[in-house]
Amino acid sequence: MEMTPVPAALQSPFLVPFDGTFRVADAATAPPEAGKQHLKMRLKTASRQLGDLQRRLLANNTYAVLLTFQGMDASGKDSTIREVLGGISPTGCQVFSFKKPTRTELDHDFLWRTSCALPERGRIGIFNRSQYEEVLVVRAHPEMLQNQNLPRVSDSSTFWDERLDSIRDQEKHLARNGVVILKFWLNVSADEQKNRLLRRLDDPDKNWKFNADDVAERQYWERYMLAYEEALNGTSRPWAPWYAIPADCKPFMRACVAELIVTALSGLGMEYPEPDANDLIRFAAARTELMGG
Repeated sequence: MEMTPVPAALQSPFLVPFDGTFRVADAATAPPEAGKQHLKMRLKTASRQLGDLQRRLLANNTYAVLLTFQGMDASGKDSTIREVLGGISPTGCQVFSFKKPTRTELDHDFLWRTSCALPERGRIGIFNRSQYEEVLVVRAHPEMLQNQNLPRVSDSSTFWDERLDSIRDQEKHLARNGVVILKFWLNVSADEQKNRLLRRLDDPDKNWKFNADDVAERQYWERYMLAYEEALNGTSRPWAPWYAIPADCKPFMRACVAELIVTALSGLGMEYPEPDANDLIRFAAARTELMGG
């Protein structure tokens, strides 16, 4: 089966190309435009459209949607998910946040825990972090592999490529079976991350969000950027594209993400199912019964 290429409307300037030429150093962290009120209106419009598209998705029960969010600490994953998807029915979506793997999860292959959380047809699934942690965090901290009980030497020169192969193969399989996959790397700069972490310390209402480990991880920034570059180049494909979204301005980031989701779902051409002849007979009988009661 030939995979449908990304529609022209999705050829965003933030689309990670499919030919392995993406470079983190060239990816913007600052938005090309300002104007918070304009950006908020863009988000409001897209959110309203997304609400209608989500109802059509549920009514059709043919496609599922998987939205994956990755980014460094304080890149805005939680707030983007909340603001972009706050207008859709909670009955039609599911959010999973993947933290440090449990012992049970480590007793399975690295794709197992996210595979168990994949969305059903008609629903939107959201991954706040994902299977990509296994080629990002673990690649930045390869000592973590010692706890994974792997059957072979994990420092093989092909190890990380093989993990990316597994992710890419799974995503292609899902796409062939009607899962619309969109992946967002929220690309925050080191300076903006520092400012956000400081605000968490300075604002008592944000103290609960502060984690000292986030500060410690900053020393591995270059490792993470290398891991992101390899992962995005290895797995951005027409059936599961990555978007490197500038994340230093949250209103811009949210508007971009919302509009990309709307464009992708609009491209499915979903309409509300029309009743057939048998449905019309049942509807007429139901109407008669209701009017008589």
